[in-house]
Amino acid sequence: MEEPGQLKRAFIDATAGAIAGGISRTITSPLDVIKIRFQVQLEPTSSWALPHGGVYGPSKYTGILQATKDIYREERLRGFWKGNVPALLMVMPYTAIQFTVLHKLKTFAAGSSKSEDHIQLSPYLSYLSGALAGCAATVGTYPFDLLRTILASQGEPKVYPSMRSALVDILKTRGFQGLYAGLTPTLVEIIPYAGLQFGTYDTFKRWTKGWNHLRYGQPNGSPSDDSLSSFQLFLCGLAAGTCAKAVCHPLDVVKKRFQIEGLQRHPKYGARVESHAYKNMWDALRGIVQAEGWAGLYKGIVPSIIKAAPAGAVTFVAYEYTSDWLESILT
Repeated sequence: MEEPGQLKRAFIDATAGAIAGGISRTITSPLDVIKIRFQVQLEPTSSWALPHGGVYGPSKYTGILQATKDIYREERLRGFWKGNVPALLMVMPYTAIQFTVLHKLKTFAAGSSKSEDHIQLSPYLSYLSGALAGCAATVGTYPFDLLRTILASQGEPKVYPSMRSALVDILKTRGFQGLYAGLTPTLVEIIPYAGLQFGTYDTFKRWTKGWNHLRYGQPNGSPSDDSLSSFQLFLCGLAAGTCAKAVCHPLDVVKKRFQIEGLQRHPKYGARVESHAYKNMWDALRGIVQAEGWAGLYKGIVPSIIKAAPAGAVTFVAYEYTSDWLESILT
């Protein structure tokens, strides 16, 4: 099969990335909603994670099962997909930009646009390419990420009935720069997160191909000849998503706090994050630890990892198959 031209290659990467991101985001939305509710809750999210001196009142959510039951009882099934529209508006262009930039960087580094040649890149180049691609995608789609967080963090009764009402209120109370609240910790988070996610994914793929080679012998006609099985791709994506999320979760908590800082919140969901509660990212990290203990930096870590693992797996598998399908019909 001949290599597609640059524009065609970019179209394939962008389309496959957008489709993969949309599928992954919709499937994992319930876990994302639960994770965000935990992250923006100042009160403890479990019975053992008590803050020093009992600074806050009773907790609305104290565990995944309890939160699931509570959200379903109060908001029914639709509550688990709150914020999914701005999330899709964020995720689809995000993954489109991310995979397009990633492929361009890897093509530049490898001197070839073929995916099989990209696997041979050193782990350092894989990590660097992933980090730069993540930064480009984050800056391009951040306002939708902020709106997704705000809509997903509210319960019933809604403070913002629609994405438009949330957008108008942010512009009125914070100004245009309010759409980029929390961008700094997001970029600080996305560099190691995207680097780890794509770097470890390539590493796991390389290891799995090596394992296939040992298992099946010489690759001529064997399953390791051209590609990994869908199950192997799924496992590689699962491992990559888990590793990245486990390392970077505290910065994600800080980002969410900045995103909802000073915005309205119904009293039954606990204390809200007041305006200018944190001076900067380091002050936020220190403030969370002082008020909520070290456990405060890991609020939502369980649903986050449960979500990140299948989300990463579904994204990578959907991207690989969609990309191959588009390439087969366009070249």
